[in-house]
Amino acid sequence: MATTRLQLDRAQRQFFELVAQIAFCNPFSKERPELDARLVGHAVDVFSEKHPEELTRAMSEQIGKLEKQGLADMRKFSGQDRGLMQTVFLFECFHQFCDDIDRLIAEQLTAGMQSVPVKFAAEILGWMRRRGIGAEESVRFFAVFYQLRRAFHFIVRGLIGQSECMKEFRRHLWQNVFTQEVQLYDRYLWNRMEDFSTLLLGETGAGKGAAAAAIGRSGFIPFDEKRGRFAESFTHSFVALNLSQFPETLIESELFGHRKGAFTGAVDSHEGVLAHCSPHGAIFLDEIGDVSVPVQIKLLQVLQERTFCPVGSHEPVRFRGRVIAATNHPLDNLLGRKLFREDFFYRLSSDMIEVPPLRQRLAQDSSEFRQLVGHILTGIIGEPDRELQQRIESAITRAVGKDYSWPGNVRELAQAVRRTLITGRYDAGTGSRTPGAQEHLVTSIQEQSLNAEELLSAYCALLYNKSRNYEDVARRTNLDRRTVKKYIQQGMVRGV
Repeated sequence: MATTRLQLDRAQRQFFELVAQIAFCNPFSKERPELDARLVGHAVDVFSEKHPEELTRAMSEQIGKLEKQGLADMRKFSGQDRGLMQTVFLFECFHQFCDDIDRLIAEQLTAGMQSVPVKFAAEILGWMRRRGIGAEESVRFFAVFYQLRRAFHFIVRGLIGQSECMKEFRRHLWQNVFTQEVQLYDRYLWNRMEDFSTLLLGETGAGKGAAAAAIGRSGFIPFDEKRGRFAESFTHSFVALNLSQFPETLIESELFGHRKGAFTGAVDSHEGVLAHCSPHGAIFLDEIGDVSVPVQIKLLQVLQERTFCPVGSHEPVRFRGRVIAATNHPLDNLLGRKLFREDFFYRLSSDMIEVPPLRQRLAQDSSEFRQLVGHILTGIIGEPDRELQQRIESAITRAVGKDYSWPGNVRELAQAVRRTLITGRYDAGTGSRTPGAQEHLVTSIQEQSLNAEELLSAYCALLYNKSRNYEDVARRTNLDRRTVKKYIQQGMVRGV
């Protein structure tokens, strides 16, 4: 006897179509709070810990009716209604288990590299299967739930601020992980995102590392039902390397590894960071604008062929991760001066994300200063302390004024909080911006107390104090950027 397939009535379909709209909407978009408000009947805060509970409560009446009739099963429906109800039941399940997934994320952060057991796995998989979702599909959807919640966690908690540029920044990061259409991602791309590289642009200290970590820790990781664990820890899936900290002779070895005897001093074989990147992970190459053309050519092969050869070897090694890169150089500079190969740039920039500088954020929303100081302070002392935060805010504001441009961005603000905690005050002129640095340099020249290297270090540091841009100093001094950076750091150490 044939099974009767049900059709939703008009009111049910309208309600569940709204649920589906919300399910596929970027949580950081302007539309999302409006859609959620229509569902729950009042204004909502999508970042509130109670928000998942509000959504499940709003759906409970309609889904409760289906349960009473024995119809809370997607297999009872046909055609478009069946696909719609699958989305609804998945949305219901996801928000029902949000708290459990959040606790799992916290446990994994504490545990580190070892994947932790998922105690509620049988319960959430059983829930989906009772709703008519197949065994294999339910395991995959559970992994997507975990990915969605991780992305939300790291984008919300790692990137503080409600200025318009930060809202757009978060929207873009979410889109980078799940594409511009979640249905497209779910249908075609959930296990193919390694082919999409990302280039982060922005000033030094603006937060490119935090953005890269949010992307890199939010990749799809399969769930192993037999082991009751995810295939790996998301803390293991993200590998970062700052390319500017290595001399040119060592960059290839750090990236690709080397074989024993490949060069003088290679007494043992060494695996580079590309080999350490997992199939479900991402590698972050910071300061990509500093690498030489020969290294760019080898990285281009990694991006195109997904293989590389360690230094001293002709045996290709497979690379399966995703590449995220960052530079603080203006792209026009890099491409115009032929410092960046065009083919490498195009292959590297499936998506380009601009990280807003702190001065832009504060110009749009001055309250971000308080939010950031509180976030930084809590990270240092382990818990909020409003009185201490106010003292630090006051000390920093007294030192720099309300219109300070924060040339070092969030990194400089973090250092200001630490210094104020230690000394009770913040001197924005410390280091390369010491008041009287120019006079000190002139006096040293008059006294003939500097050798050539000290003179160049002091002059480079003085120029950098004004422009806060290595490229500008390199252009003015007609020196290589790496050489300029070395001299500026030497000048800072000497207190110039």
